[in-house]
Amino acid sequence: MGAFEDQHGKVDAKIFKEDLQSNFGAERSEVIQGPSFGVDTAVIDLEDGKGLAISSDPLSLIPSMGMEVSAWLSVHLLANDMCTTGFPPQYAQFVLNLPTSLARSDFNSYWWHIHQLCEEHGIAITGGHTGQVPGLDSTISGGGTMFLTAPKSQILTTKGARAGDTVIMTRSAALSSTSLLARAFPKTVANILGQNIQQKAADNFWQLSVLRESAIAMETLEANVTLHAMHDVTEGGILGALNEMAMASNLGFEVHADAIPVYDEVQKVADLFEIDPLLSIGSGSMLMAVAPEVGTLLIDSLKTANISATAIGTLTKQKEQLITMSGEKLPFGFDGTDPYWAAFFRAFSAGWQ
Repeated sequence: MGAFEDQHGKVDAKIFKEDLQSNFGAERSEVIQGPSFGVDTAVIDLEDGKGLAISSDPLSLIPSMGMEVSAWLSVHLLANDMCTTGFPPQYAQFVLNLPTSLARSDFNSYWWHIHQLCEEHGIAITGGHTGQVPGLDSTISGGGTMFLTAPKSQILTTKGARAGDTVIMTRSAALSSTSLLARAFPKTVANILGQNIQQKAADNFWQLSVLRESAIAMETLEANVTLHAMHDVTEGGILGALNEMAMASNLGFEVHADAIPVYDEVQKVADLFEIDPLLSIGSGSMLMAVAPEVGTLLIDSLKTANISATAIGTLTKQKEQLITMSGEKLPFGFDGTDPYWAAFFRAFSAGWQ
């Protein structure tokens, strides 16, 4: 089989470069930031000092976890990408490709929760498409796109990181992957690890938004002056996100693996499912590349808002990617594989409940 058939989740940098990069339609001068590996948003020059930022992502519909959880994932994973610009989303479009087995009452619940979340965060739903697709059995129910307008000079992109920047991360590694596993297999997790660990891991789900830390970073630092780039952590975990940020900015990094926070319940669930928390889906954590002299200021501001934050490494002019583990520097090579998917299907096949 070819490399594409072997892929699960997002395509890796190799496929992006070989299959996509030279095929992006017409060139238009107003596109400031177009498609680029590891970059969360596109940016278009609207003139008069304004920019339009746009980001798209799949939508989640997981009936076994409920419509509220599905809606929360759908809205917040889109919003997380958008707020890496430094600004919250303002408008959204949703394309819903729904399974024919979905009851109308469940659809109404799913959509009501999407509406409520968008209303809460000031996001106007401006259109999209809704339909049912025979034979669809995926937990991906379509896709969404969010938009915002902001002063062009203040919009951040992932490729804005600079050599010498301190890399700060919020919260813990693997929040979303371990939370979803604890929710998908609650009985097994509780039987082996105890009810308290299962509940704490499951409750981490409600920490998957990074809107607050984005806003705090913009209030504390100056965009594109001392705050250079932000990147939300998704597939590939903390290390995968750092790899994407470095590649987008044409830099390398040195990261201290022992400094990366992993909550106790996260580590225990990760050990149970045999996944590396540093490489597992980590929505709920934000990476921030900041000028080294303001790192402590940002960490203190986040902690004042009860958001834990940690300096985990530095971006380097040399494109080497190095991880320090137990005092030893090791080269990091990321193949794009996130262990969450295999762990989920192993547990499902084994009859875990």
